[in-house]
Amino acid sequence: MRRISRITFGPALGLAALAACEAPVAGGEAQPFAPEYLGTQTRLLEDDLVSFLVAMKGARDREDVAAYGECVAAQYALIRGYGFARHVRTEVRKRNGVWYGDAGYVISASIPEGLRNIDAEITVQNCIENGIPTV
Repeated sequence: MRRISRITFGPALGLAALAACEAPVAGGEAQPFAPEYLGTQTRLLEDDLVSFLVAMKGARDREDVAAYGECVAAQYALIRGYGFARHVRTEVRKRNGVWYGDAGYVISASIPEGLRNIDAEITVQNCIENGIPTV
């Protein structure tokens, strides 16, 4: 039996419970969370180090942008034949109503060392269930 060390699935899994939540607005009324995913760009920095640039509108906060980056990273790992990724960093900024994220991940076939690892297959499934694009 294979022993799996601690895996942190990151913001995408944490957002699963919040996906259907409504955000409060002025006047006390709630608006449903309705993000618009504007696309992604992948930059291979080294053989296993990849940067994912994502853009979206309607994010509630930085975590929504980070979740989008994580979903893209997980799908990329699977496309490349890897099963895992380790989150290195995510930078998020907002300009003119559009949120931008630059997420760095190390992809690998086996569970990488560190605490911020994701199982790509499980993460992609969670992203699909939560309506977050993976490509």
